[in-house]
Amino acid sequence: MTRIYLIRHAEAEGNLYRIAHGHYDSLITERGYRQIAALRERFAHIPIDAVYASDLFRTRTTARAIYEPKGLPLHPTPAFREVGIGVWEGHPWQELAMTDPEELDRFNRDMANWHVEGSETVEGVLNRYIPALRAIGEEYDGKTVAVFSHGTVLRLVLGTLQGLTMEEINKTRHGDNTSVSLLEYEDGQFRVIYRDDNSHLVEAGLSTLARQTWWKDKKMTERGEYYGPMTEADCRSLSECGAAVPEGGEVIAVHYDGEVIGGLQLLPGGVIGWYWLRPDYRGRRLGVPPLGQAVQHFRTQGVENLRLRCGDEDLRRFFESLGFVPGEGDEMVKYIGYKERETI
Repeated sequence: MTRIYLIRHAEAEGNLYRIAHGHYDSLITERGYRQIAALRERFAHIPIDAVYASDLFRTRTTARAIYEPKGLPLHPTPAFREVGIGVWEGHPWQELAMTDPEELDRFNRDMANWHVEGSETVEGVLNRYIPALRAIGEEYDGKTVAVFSHGTVLRLVLGTLQGLTMEEINKTRHGDNTSVSLLEYEDGQFRVIYRDDNSHLVEAGLSTLARQTWWKDKKMTERGEYYGPMTEADCRSLSECGAAVPEGGEVIAVHYDGEVIGGLQLLPGGVIGWYWLRPDYRGRRLGVPPLGQAVQHFRTQGVENLRLRCGDEDLRRFFESLGFVPGEGDEMVKYIGYKERETI
């Protein structure tokens, strides 16, 4: 018999910034690194013989919780990737809810019939994933393996291995970041011993889902932010709320519930020249997602460091919570490249 732990990656940029990421190679967030530390502690005394992961950065990084302390090699395996979402990649979930509501509803509640340009099918996903999982079960008979993967694909795979119909799978909950499931494989058959356990996060106060509401909604959606070029009308609206919208670079308007509520200015070289949210919308975690627009914009240009200037101590603490560190003077810097942290 082979024991296989299936583990979802830690909180990544798509989770935090509310952006659709399938095969997009996103980074782990600051909260995600704390989740990895909690996962490492959970597995400290559990024997593991091999560690596999999707080849994407967010799973490979999360897998360090197990393979590094146990002195094991990592086996990156594309078969364990998230569902490929085609043209949806990199778009805010709120934008998709507005521009493609029917397909988004299918994605959440009728996935067998979901399709967008360039996306995978459920059949295609299962046909790449389960054979790779079965190969591990055969190769490591009598041993224990950890496999790091992604939320939507794990929902499909675990439900399938439990013998659920697609209609039943569509009603199952999503697993938390770093949630743990346990399989047993013997005589060609899988058994799901338990699934989506996040007790190590609850104990540490690190659950991602505890801070979000979309999974509680029947349609698995939530009100969110969406973005577009700053118009003259947007400028007038923000100026009435006390904002001085700058000129130059690329200025992006932040919208919520049909209103413009803030904006950010992106200057050459990875510089965020302006980052502002209306006072009446502050304190609601709405100041975080717009940073994702800067990250994606500059990463496509090969920029590895975001820079901004901030002399306000309260705002500096806010940006520090998003991974910015002090630079020279009042400058703050955030690394957005793919170099691994030395320690986790």
